[in-house]
Amino acid sequence: MKKFNIRKVLDGLKEASSSSSSSSTISSSNPLVQVGPQENHLVQEQLQSEHFQLCKTVRHGFPYQPSSMAFDPVQKILAIGTQSGALRLFGRPGVECYCQHESGAAVIQLQFLINEGALVSALADDTVHLWNLRQKRPAILHSLKFSRERITFCHLPFQSKWLYIGTERGNIHIVNVESFMLSGYVIMWNKAIELSSKAHPGPVVHISDNPMDEGKLIIGFESGIVVLWDLKSKKADYRYTYDEAIHSVAWHHEGKQFVCSHSDGTLTIWNVRGQGKPIQTITPHGKQPKDGKKPEPCKPILKVEYKTTRIGEPFIILSGGLSYDTAGRRPCLTVMHGKSTAVLEMDYPIVDFLTLCETPYPNDFQEPYAVVVLLEKDLVVIDLAQNGYPIFENPYPLTIHESPVTCCEYFADCPVDLIPALYSVGSRQKRQGYSKKEWPISGGNWGQGTQSYPEIIITGHADGTVKFWDASAIMLQVLYKLKTAKVFDRSRSKEDKGSAEASDEDPFAIQLMAWCAESRMLCVAGVSANIIVYRFSKLEVTTEVVQLLEVRMQYELNDIESPEGGGGEHTSAHPNPGASPSGPPSHPNTSSNNSDGSNTPCLKVRSTPLKQSAGYQVDLVVQLVWVSGEPPQQITSLALNSSYGLVVFGNINGVAVVDYVQKTVVLNLGMLELYGSNDPYQRQPRSPRRSRQPSGGLCDINEGSATSEDRCKSPTSVLMPNSNLQQFYNGGGRGVLLSVCPPRGANPLDHRDNSFSRSRSSSVTSIDKEAKEAVLSFHFCDSYARKGDGASAPCLFVGTSQGTVLVLALTLPPPGEQRQLQPVILSPTGMLIRLKGSILRLAFLDSAGSVLPPSYDPWFEPNISADGEEREKVRKRRPVSVSPSSSQDLNESHYAVMCSEKQAKVLSLPSQTCIYKHSITEASFVLRADVVQMSLGVCLACFCANGHIMALSLPGLRPLMDVNYLPLTDMRIARTFCFTNLGQAMYLCSPTEVQRITYSQDTCENLQEMLGELFTPVETPEAPNRGFFKGLFGGGAQSLDREELFGEEVAGRASRSLAQHIPGPGGIEGMKGAASGVVGDLARARIALDERGQKLGELEERTAAMMASADSFSKHAHEMMLKCKDKKWYQF
Repeated sequence: MKKFNIRKVLDGLKEASSSSSSSSTISSSNPLVQVGPQENHLVQEQLQSEHFQLCKTVRHGFPYQPSSMAFDPVQKILAIGTQSGALRLFGRPGVECYCQHESGAAVIQLQFLINEGALVSALADDTVHLWNLRQKRPAILHSLKFSRERITFCHLPFQSKWLYIGTERGNIHIVNVESFMLSGYVIMWNKAIELSSKAHPGPVVHISDNPMDEGKLIIGFESGIVVLWDLKSKKADYRYTYDEAIHSVAWHHEGKQFVCSHSDGTLTIWNVRGQGKPIQTITPHGKQPKDGKKPEPCKPILKVEYKTTRIGEPFIILSGGLSYDTAGRRPCLTVMHGKSTAVLEMDYPIVDFLTLCETPYPNDFQEPYAVVVLLEKDLVVIDLAQNGYPIFENPYPLTIHESPVTCCEYFADCPVDLIPALYSVGSRQKRQGYSKKEWPISGGNWGQGTQSYPEIIITGHADGTVKFWDASAIMLQVLYKLKTAKVFDRSRSKEDKGSAEASDEDPFAIQLMAWCAESRMLCVAGVSANIIVYRFSKLEVTTEVVQLLEVRMQYELNDIESPEGGGGEHTSAHPNPGASPSGPPSHPNTSSNNSDGSNTPCLKVRSTPLKQSAGYQVDLVVQLVWVSGEPPQQITSLALNSSYGLVVFGNINGVAVVDYVQKTVVLNLGMLELYGSNDPYQRQPRSPRRSRQPSGGLCDINEGSATSEDRCKSPTSVLMPNSNLQQFYNGGGRGVLLSVCPPRGANPLDHRDNSFSRSRSSSVTSIDKEAKEAVLSFHFCDSYARKGDGASAPCLFVGTSQGTVLVLALTLPPPGEQRQLQPVILSPTGMLIRLKGSILRLAFLDSAGSVLPPSYDPWFEPNISADGEEREKVRKRRPVSVSPSSSQDLNESHYAVMCSEKQAKVLSLPSQTCIYKHSITEASFVLRADVVQMSLGVCLACFCANGHIMALSLPGLRPLMDVNYLPLTDMRIARTFCFTNLGQAMYLCSPTEVQRITYSQDTCENLQEMLGELFTPVETPEAPNRGFFKGLFGGGAQSLDREELFGEEVAGRASRSLAQHIPGPGGIEGMKGAASGVVGDLARARIALDERGQKLGELEERTAAMMASADSFSKHAHEMMLKCKDKKWYQF
């Protein structure tokens, strides 16, 4: 950050030198641009580099590739570890935390220090870590790295500070969790097993102490041997042998029985004192033969839990164990309760499960009430107390990946009525049949943040669904789910089978989304070259016929006689919406018949009536059709404007504009017509290839490997399926290098790129005769279409992959009835400017340097009577983009901001003079750029492929921030990265998780307050009462002084070469975290007072008991004195 303070001093000098030395060809009529330092003072810029700071805020979604789980029954916090070393902690809905082990090794086991605000994690790289959870951002206090043995299992008894660690060699080491030092006490495998046994028992798969006797430890070895070890006498009391491998062991709470699960699908129940054979062997899913033989072996039972209740039978809960003949059956959790056995099918493989019980004490009746099941791609909580075992409704945002995310958009500072409106329609979509109890994971407290502006994230998915999420105040909650596939027939005809394999898998995948928050209009583009326009309604409606427009977008140079008027007006209004609009005369006349699939879209729109519930309802479907046996090209850019009533989309063939009010195509132009007579490229006609297939397939949650050709693509390049080469393809007579795709949207096959090492030459914009130009960005605005225009008017600005910005002037009919009848006219006015690299973002500022928002119509209810609707529209229509009146006196009224892959330029309109220019990157390229509103002004935020996140001031393009944040290792990041207003940004960091970041100094400073607290002071429940007879005759829980056994004085020190102690960075931070925060201080003070009051109460009770005892003693003494006073000494 420091370097920018230096740069800030030299701003004027730098801009003057860099800009004056370079020239920019705006068009053939414009002179060289000389940028002078005097231009710096056109707008007073408020934003400075100290207003920017980059930091991660929160991570949402399901933990990717989970591997382990733990639960604190007192704090009621759930921890999940992953294969990449991530740690996710969940409390009550809205209290979440993400941590990461630096090594990135898989988390194999987690153990809470129950009600202590700490967590132990064991990793696959044989390290054990102690996490401090008493701070808002947990940190590691201690680490221990084993060098000679592999860790396989850990056990931390309740209210103990000694952690047992089992290893692959079969040994058990003991660690003091306070100092994280190894004890000299070691249980060696050869001492544990019988001396006569010659074979190694295998790795330790289970360790736990007897619930009634802490001095007895049960050790399970993989080979099938179980040992009851006496810690005091340092020898094995009993050994239990079974001829099948063991996966897990569970105690009955009385400590007299335990159950083992085995690799052949059996459960064996053993008496502690009964050696030899198990007292019972159960095969829960095995078929019992009639002749008394052993049942057929089943799949391994990976885990078993044995939980008791005061009233009724105990629960035996297990995962796995299905018979081998159930091929294709889904993974199951089995709940055995008395004589009933319930088999609960899961959608994904089970990683782990935990039974939630009323008590943390292992020697009391467990009273299980729920089971948390961690699946590979979901988290399920089952209610054990209700009949039928219903699941709880999951309040966490864990369904982001329900279908793979293909694109997303992020909107901060939305209209305040939007979230309640979406929630009200979304609440009607909720499923029934959930448990009526409250969510059992309820620990922690919400943050005290004051950030209150509404934020919405929209995700598009591979199955055609669009989800709206409330992302306000660093939380995430699903609001509403839209299924776009309902518009189409699911059954696909034989003619359509020619499409690519990937497209067959996800033909409804969402590729691009355009949304107007104020009017609530939504437009989505699908991978099958279809566009759907939606209106928002609070009323249910049945649409008899879905309005459909079919558009031909394919051009042959051979057929163009002359562009009319150098790219003048081309309109194509079609009165009946079901027909194919006739485009300009450049459409090819094919001699082939319809057998080649001409004029057929990729998907068939349903012909039956469509019942549309409240929410987003289809207004219009636009489909690109096959032309000359060639499939339609994927849509690469999309925009809508509710005030103009227009949707515009483009691909490598050109641009089409649809009037969704009149349901007509008003413009359908190839790139050549857009340029008019000033086409800068020497385009050569080429004959079309017939072997092409439509592009498809956006992503998959299980990411595959990339081909070497795939890896070296720009994120703005499209790969065609069935081809690993960059093919040249003719979509309009011009040679095409298929190298275009929307920066905002999804890249069709980019999910196969897991590594991104691309060397791209700096001459991105060199004019190649084989280079195909595609439309990548649009912007609707009331501005100046032509040089020297006296007044602003509706315009459409178009950015292309060759770095060109083109302008179209719009002529709109007056609002009201005439808007329904008169055509919208668009007139191409030619090229505005050229930049280096593909155009990613276009935006406009007014003369004061504020963002010029596109005009919009406020939302109105569409499902009311026609007369009322028109009156409502006329009354409410008020475009908001109004130029300041003072700007009429100035020569320059607007600033056009244009950002490409390589550079940014600011033009002054209507003079079309380039006043600022900045080269963003030379060696890399920009993946995403957005013009965002900060609290003090406007800036241009950029994310580069080399991982840098930058901010540039507007309109001056001064560098304000440049942080090397995240090298692009995954195409998913490039596809989903979004900036939004007030310094917020997001991306998909894994197929199942959203990472949110901020680049605002204010948000970074307030983040600590906004984050929730995981640890809250809670009293530990009382230990179970031993009862009078157990206290009198023994038989209750036997305690053990572990300090005496394992301490350094008795056990000595462990070998230094066995493990290395590494102090963690969280020690001092932990002390600060635990001591910070008014809420925490008050809570601690309250607990301290409670404890003091409790101790005083106990003291008072003890005093009263002593006084009563003294009175009793006095009474007895007096009676004895009276009885004995008259007796002589010899009578005693």
